[in-house]
Amino acid sequence: MIDLAGKRAVVTGGSRGIGAATAIQLARAGADVCIGYRQRSTEANDVVRHIRDLGRRAMAVPGDLSRREDAERLLATAGQELGGLEIFIGNAGIWPSDAVAIETMDDERWARTMRENVDSVFFTTRAAARTMASGGRIVLVSSTAGQRGESFHADYAASKGAMISYVKSLAIELAPRDITVNAVAPGWVDTEMVTPALAAGGRDAIAATIPLQRLATADDIAGPIVFLCSPLARHITGEVLNVNGGSVLCG
Repeated sequence: MIDLAGKRAVVTGGSRGIGAATAIQLARAGADVCIGYRQRSTEANDVVRHIRDLGRRAMAVPGDLSRREDAERLLATAGQELGGLEIFIGNAGIWPSDAVAIETMDDERWARTMRENVDSVFFTTRAAARTMASGGRIVLVSSTAGQRGESFHADYAASKGAMISYVKSLAIELAPRDITVNAVAPGWVDTEMVTPALAAGGRDAIAATIPLQRLATADDIAGPIVFLCSPLARHITGEVLNVNGGSVLCG
């Protein structure tokens, strides 16, 4: 039902986890995809090969998206090589796994989380909006932490909450240009990023806190992202789509 043939997409954090799954699902739906990654060139090239095997154009661009120059280079490269851009997925980010009380959280941890999760989104979405000539879809990957908070991870929760407000602001601003802007808010997802927490908290114990009694896979998050990029979602903007197995019920 979802046909993205002829669409051009950028996915940040595309070498693994949710980003890789999203890039591949976009390609299966017919889109050409440029992925941004930071260090994992082997994994990024594997994703590119997978997309090309599906018959779509693909490329990978390295860079630190918390630096304006790298963020703008990613979008410029995608626009030039693919001939335009209709879809932007802001997935890159960090989750500092160490639990830290606010009294002892140091300046660098706070600043780093904001750089990686907020500054990078600003730089990339600004560049994406400049690149989208006639309509488009922007989807940012937030978190349940941005809705309900997360004790001892105040930096992460604040960064994801900022992303939600940013989505709502851009949705209004970009609507006259037929650009929709939405967020997907995952709960626990079985990816490498949360492996330390799963080991410490116990996978089964964490799954037991989720009404559906299971952790999401990366594909469980990628599917809703692709839906928001499709014509089926053309009248949805400024929304936060919760994909958390029922663990946080908002709305």
